[in-house]
Amino acid sequence: MAKDIFGKAVLDFQNGNYTSDIITYSSFEEEDSLPLPYLFRDFEQMPKLEQKALALCKGNILDVGCGAGSHSLYLQQKNQRVTALDYSKGAIEVCKERGVMATKCVDIYNFKGETFDTLLLLMNGIGIVGKLSKLNTFFTHLKSLLNPKGQIIVDSSDLIYMFDEDEDGGYWIPDGNTYYGEVSFTMEYKGEKSSTFDWLYIDYNTLQRAAMANNLKCELIAEGEHFDYLAKLSLSK
Repeated sequence: MAKDIFGKAVLDFQNGNYTSDIITYSSFEEEDSLPLPYLFRDFEQMPKLEQKALALCKGNILDVGCGAGSHSLYLQQKNQRVTALDYSKGAIEVCKERGVMATKCVDIYNFKGETFDTLLLLMNGIGIVGKLSKLNTFFTHLKSLLNPKGQIIVDSSDLIYMFDEDEDGGYWIPDGNTYYGEVSFTMEYKGEKSSTFDWLYIDYNTLQRAAMANNLKCELIAEGEHFDYLAKLSLSK
């Protein structure tokens, strides 16, 4: 996203220029908004799954897709060693202004040479994979960033609820060659639109199968109130 719509929005909020939220348009033909104040929430304002995820973090932590840095800030305040990583220059600038000590402005696929005990991917951070077919490549790269006893903490949602349910409890999913959790988005902020980008929501069973195929142990930590969940992945012995 060369225009860095997200970065411009969070910078505006950080600098006291908050007048509107990010509008998102999805391939589900839905328009929604991403409230900027939510990106600056403190621990008490975070969903229970996020609070539980942060409690699981240990050792040297990489906050992948850190956004405005709220998770990194909390961990840092708990005297934990954390690096905030995001592709958005504006987001990383905000992280620095908010006091995050260690930051990296880089695409996760181009980030190499360091290893961590915890890779944290919250707010459906695994969505950056885009397509289910790219998950193996993504896991291979993440494993290269993990210490031997390291862990990957992820949350996501099962989008099955977006489809009609039949009398037998099944769901009517349109025929096609794509996984139903593959969504494309466009973001708009103050009249400026981003390029369309792919985003992946993955149900737990599919995540677990993909993890096993990549020699990763997958554990369901908790389930949320609306088809969302928290999982922990680690290297199989």
